[in-house]
Amino acid sequence: MEKDILELENEKVEAQLNINYLTPENCEFYETAGGFAAIKVGEKDFGHIDVLRTFPFSALWEFLSVREIDGKQEEIGIIEDLNIFDKSTFKLIEKQLEIRYFMPKITKIISIKEEYGHAYWKVLTDKGSAMFATAAGASGAVSKNGNRVIIKDSDENRFEIEDITKLTTKEFKKLDLYL
Repeated sequence: MEKDILELENEKVEAQLNINYLTPENCEFYETAGGFAAIKVGEKDFGHIDVLRTFPFSALWEFLSVREIDGKQEEIGIIEDLNIFDKSTFKLIEKQLEIRYFMPKITKIISIKEEYGHAYWKVLTDKGSAMFATAAGASGAVSKNGNRVIIKDSDENRFEIEDITKLTTKEFKKLDLYL
């Protein structure tokens, strides 16, 4: 009985919010000639779309907002979980998100040196080597979802360590001072 009441309440809220959930059954994503994502929903074709994460640090592949770029930039719908789509659609949307949320992934921490209230990082990333500065202390790195860490530098750029358990002991000791 309690579950039925909750389900009814959820349906009422969704109806009020008018959320259009996008699924493989009600839409088709495709890539444009220019390499951008597009979507066909029913008879409507949106030739150029934007995809935004509603929870960019905690839910990378869930609750993605798909918006039209032309016109009023209104929301077309929400992808509740990108994992329900086929591999090619997943890759297309992943590519769009990587363009929007440029966040190099740190693969190796070479050094972190503190000086004058800042920590100076030398790292290797999936985009090449990088050097950046953060405030000294624990404010520069934020742990998300267990083993994932986001590091924000002094210029508001973000770097990601996908899984700190994959760091060497030496690298982890360097990072541990900033968590």
